[in-house]
Amino acid sequence: MSAPDLAGLAWRKSSRSNGNGNVCVEIARTPAHGAVRDSKNPAGPMLVFAGGTLTSFLDAAKQGAFDRG
Repeated sequence: MSAPDLAGLAWRKSSRSNGNGNVCVEIARTPAHGAVRDSKNPAGPMLVFAGGTLTSFLDAAKQGAFDRG
């Protein structure tokens, strides 16, 4: 499997991020992939997901599927 070209992506931070600068997770999407990175290290590694995997994960998180207690 070859790595997708993710140069020049538009990264977004959560609207619920704290206001203390770059202390959050960012996501970016292409038609075929989703990516997640640490905003403290934008040139560092990222997690890349194929297809709708990232969308499915984010939808489940919004619905509370990973909430504790």
